[in-house]
Amino acid sequence: MEYNTVILGAGAAGLMCAAQAGPRTLLIDHAPAPGEKIRISGGGRCNFTNLHAGPENYLSQNPHFCKSALARYTQWDFIALVERHGIAWHEKTLGQLFCDGKATQIVAMLRAEMEQAGAELWLSTALVDLSKTDSGFSLTFERDGRRVPVSCRNLVLATGGKSIPKMGATGLAYDIARQFDLALCETRPGLVPFTFAEGRFAPLAGVALPVRLSNARASFDEALLFTHRGLSGPAVLQLSSYWREGEEIAVNLIPDMALFETLRAQRQEAGRRALSTDLARHLPARLVEHLAPDLGLSGNLADQSDTALKALCARLSDWRLTPSGSEGYRTAEVTLGGIDTDALSSKTMEAKTVPGLFAIGEAVDVTGWLGGYNFQWAWASGHAAGTAIAARG
Repeated sequence: MEYNTVILGAGAAGLMCAAQAGPRTLLIDHAPAPGEKIRISGGGRCNFTNLHAGPENYLSQNPHFCKSALARYTQWDFIALVERHGIAWHEKTLGQLFCDGKATQIVAMLRAEMEQAGAELWLSTALVDLSKTDSGFSLTFERDGRRVPVSCRNLVLATGGKSIPKMGATGLAYDIARQFDLALCETRPGLVPFTFAEGRFAPLAGVALPVRLSNARASFDEALLFTHRGLSGPAVLQLSSYWREGEEIAVNLIPDMALFETLRAQRQEAGRRALSTDLARHLPARLVEHLAPDLGLSGNLADQSDTALKALCARLSDWRLTPSGSEGYRTAEVTLGGIDTDALSSKTMEAKTVPGLFAIGEAVDVTGWLGGYNFQWAWASGHAAGTAIAARG
């Protein structure tokens, strides 16, 4: 069976590419349904892009690589597509856009786009063999219990990374990249919760509060959530992409709070009220109880000097912790690293040394922040490759 283009991976990037790549395009996935990460994202409502998406929101060994694709297919372009399909949406915090209804609307929209473009979709189909030919690529798939040979001029790697293996994530794109001598950047889990030894924060499981979380490379003002295994929440997921094993993190528990001035004012009428009681008016009570031994939260507020209150606030604004690790690919939302961008054209996503071979989406060493940025990279990179292929006819 001969096709112009075969796309491996029917996720966000693959679906977008299939809608753009032109006639005789075949989209393949080993899963029984396309767009599974889309379906589960955003609590089932799909955080499909971000109003603020720009190159500064992405991590890569070459931070300039993503600029071309993001500039040529912007968040506004995807919003226009969503609106053409009559999908209602709303903005949450920090520019994050979600469907009013279900995430499956986005999957249905992309399927409709690719079907209108004439692309075929094969599901529950596994790649068995792949080789380069003079005119393109020769592939063998296993489908419905039989081997199916396919040839194509263009091959697109859109199989994603290693995150969430229970959904079928594999390192297939990296294996194929190695087969064709494309360099890889080190891969590791991104947007992932931190773990701590011996259930350190288990008594605080479920407690959440706004914080400023930082290390030497980055800082984020978002919510932190204590869990039985450690720390999660948007602030933690964001910082995890900038964190390395063994490194310390700093937690500011009072980022936008003039706590010293507030406590000093409360001291005037505090009487014999315990310091911890007053502090619990500004921080979760369970957290105050947990921190009390380390912070020396004994005695009454009325007995605290300005110096003591300043010292307390300084410690609350710079609580140092060293995670024992992360929850790994099991719960990581993305994979950092991947196919080295130096091996690819930033305009077309085509491999410089293997004509007709393209890599898009999470398979590439471009990783976005939490909040719709990774979907926007999927749309932009998929569009870049698809339109480049279509332009060749």
